[in-house]
Amino acid sequence: MTSKIIKDMKEEFLHFIWKYKLYDQNSLLTTEGEKIEIISTGLHNTNAGPDFFDARIRIDHTLWAGNVEIHVRSSDWNKHGHQNDKSYQNTILHVVEEEDFPLNNNIPTLILKWPRWLESNYDSLVKSHDWVGCASRLFQIDPFRIKFYLNGILIERLKQKIETIEEVLSETHQDWSETFYRILFQNFGLKENEVPFGMLARSLPQNILARHHDSLFQIEALLFGQAGQLGEELFADEYYLNLRKEYWFLAGKYGLHPIAGHLLKFMRMHPGNFPTLRIAQMAQLIYKSHNLFSAILETKTLTGLQKLFDLNASEYWNTHYTFNKTSPKKTKSLGFEKFNLLLINVIVPFYFLYGENRSINYLKDRAIEILEQLPPEKNSIIKHWAEVGVTAENALESQALLQLQRKYCEPRKCLDCTIGHRIISHENI
Repeated sequence: MTSKIIKDMKEEFLHFIWKYKLYDQNSLLTTEGEKIEIISTGLHNTNAGPDFFDARIRIDHTLWAGNVEIHVRSSDWNKHGHQNDKSYQNTILHVVEEEDFPLNNNIPTLILKWPRWLESNYDSLVKSHDWVGCASRLFQIDPFRIKFYLNGILIERLKQKIETIEEVLSETHQDWSETFYRILFQNFGLKENEVPFGMLARSLPQNILARHHDSLFQIEALLFGQAGQLGEELFADEYYLNLRKEYWFLAGKYGLHPIAGHLLKFMRMHPGNFPTLRIAQMAQLIYKSHNLFSAILETKTLTGLQKLFDLNASEYWNTHYTFNKTSPKKTKSLGFEKFNLLLINVIVPFYFLYGENRSINYLKDRAIEILEQLPPEKNSIIKHWAEVGVTAENALESQALLQLQRKYCEPRKCLDCTIGHRIISHENI
């Protein structure tokens, strides 16, 4: 680690000590020898400005209300330019680990002290070479505490997904149906084709497809044409040529312009995930369910959603993975695992956000219930968690574990993690 990162981590540790009052209560004196009584440490500020707002501190016999600034060294005050920043004028206490340079700014300074085992616990997490910092100590934590924590962090992950939906809602001027169509289509592309599928959805508004909801052939012509997959080949099979002819007519009618066909990725993909098949399956869903978002909202059970997404690509694709190249006959269905991914990444967040937006609590409950009913995801991160003794029992827990690893464990934000907090702040754990 660079010296700056180490210093930043040390400052975060000092914030942690101050926030949770883990300092040595017998060493609360200013550098001038005045007694300090901390009534309130203040509100932790993670944005620009003083580190803690609205603290209440008694120094000798005077009660002060204001802000607290924390540094590793006292000289950091000037290095950070606080002496020229008006937002620091209401600082009532400067908390440091080391006073390397006395400041003549009339702000009392406290040299913070704490039990050294706290720092030892912290260092063992952030400097660990294990997959997650607490891997060797997780067995010391009550499994019930871990499960309880996962329920809370799942909401954090849901809100992260919801932010993406809200961005698209803003683009569509709060059109929920169009927003759902775009997000769903984007996720149909899987990770490899997420971006071009999103472009395709934006280039072909749902209301155009809705005008042809009773014709699977026209829906396919519009989708494959807009995906740039109906080129000008002279030698092609009848299905391809008919689709192209229909697309040219419809594109002229609606003034459509396709995305670049080369954006769709086929290389190093399992044929069952080829974008051609995914588009064909999406076409089936649009054909099968007029006003798709309303159908999703009205579907009350997981079984009902499974029926709605019981999708097979049209007959042509039984003997094809790409246009104009035959393959052994096989039904190209959406599949259980891909359906579960759509539930987790699209339908559940939409239920939660729409329920929250419209004060429909049963939709928010339905979102959580679906995650509890689904099996856990299978990926390397969930496998690693199982290896260190934390096994996901359902999709709710696997989603929470993904969030925990990516947002806390990987960047070593142990101070912000309930599990890390418990390990750091208990001497015998």
